[in-house]
Amino acid sequence: MNLDTLCMHAGYTPGNGEPHVLPIYQSTTYDYHSTDHIGQLFDLSVDGHMYSRISNPTVACVEDKIAQLEGGVGALCTVSGQSATFVALCNILSAGDHLVACSQIYGGTTNLLAVTMKRFGIEVSFVDCMASEEALAAAIRPNTKAIFGETISNPSIDLLDIEKFARVAHAHGLPLIVDNTFATPVLCRPIEFGADIVLHSTTKYMDGHASVIGGAIVDSGNFDWRASGKFPGLTQPDESYHGLVYCDAFGRAAYITKARVQLVRDLGTYPPAIAAWILNMNLDTLALRMERHCRNAARVAEYMEASPKFESVKYPTLASHPQHALAAKYLPHGCSGVISAVVAGGRPAAACFLNHLKLASQVVHVADIRTCVLHPASSTHRQLSDEMLAAAGITPGLIRFSVGCENIEDILADIEQALETI
Repeated sequence: MNLDTLCMHAGYTPGNGEPHVLPIYQSTTYDYHSTDHIGQLFDLSVDGHMYSRISNPTVACVEDKIAQLEGGVGALCTVSGQSATFVALCNILSAGDHLVACSQIYGGTTNLLAVTMKRFGIEVSFVDCMASEEALAAAIRPNTKAIFGETISNPSIDLLDIEKFARVAHAHGLPLIVDNTFATPVLCRPIEFGADIVLHSTTKYMDGHASVIGGAIVDSGNFDWRASGKFPGLTQPDESYHGLVYCDAFGRAAYITKARVQLVRDLGTYPPAIAAWILNMNLDTLALRMERHCRNAARVAEYMEASPKFESVKYPTLASHPQHALAAKYLPHGCSGVISAVVAGGRPAAACFLNHLKLASQVVHVADIRTCVLHPASSTHRQLSDEMLAAAGITPGLIRFSVGCENIEDILADIEQALETI
């Protein structure tokens, strides 16, 4: 099936006389008729659900849908995008290990990597997403375990050259982990360009209605963990499962299985059935919504670029975007609804503009069906130093403008009346 059809039909197929819509299995546990069967579940030797802290039938259907959309061998849903990032990284990194990450990433992720994970003994080196292969390779150390970046960075709207980063990662026996939140699989499927693990904050476009927080990890199944020689957690016995070796027992799905039965088991980051059900309902219209988001955002970006009240406007479809050619390669069907723009006059002018918008909402959110705006330096990236803000491409007048699915003329009229107050 084509991807827009998969959005509606993947993951759940009703049998004869069964519910047309995915049911909500609102249960913490499941009945079995023998101790032997339950024992086999705990040994991971048979499939099935034993406790909803690690799996649930409703959530499993949504995981299958997301895996099919991204083209992976399996997916794992989590309670948030942040927990997805944490679980994905800690599944293969331990104290004493090192990570290379792009500096142009979400501020919360920067803080997770540079502050929280540092407390766990994991170090990170940040590199520019436009760094040369030589510069990227120079950041890799003997204890580096992964390279991390975002398809479309939040909020600087820089693009990741996925094939370039994958080449360097694989040449050093490392997996490439890509956060595909802004692009969604509708606009880009990073696995097709060499990414090994794909992440999502499903809170954003996948949900798209500001209704439920969530995250997802997708395993491509393509990385050879054994050949790399750097990941004993996947290639050596896990004593918590009687010496089971994930690569031996689960083959291409070794990584995603370990993330579920070891990390999520211990951290308790699995979402409830109702959250997955809401996400699934909104995934049905993902392709339709992304088409409208992209079309509206292209119009808004052109309007802003023509206005003298903006110092600069960053959106990949604009010829002025430094990676305009890269967008044609990775994002031929659109570049999401998020625009990064710098209001002339710095922070006071940016605040004045945002405070006078009427249709657009100031919210700590992005990628909603409704137009929403934010000033990152005073909100999502507030915890970063001036040096870290500059490295992330965030200036005092920068705003993140998330174009919704309203009528484009209404969106433009709202921008125009707010600009008149500056």
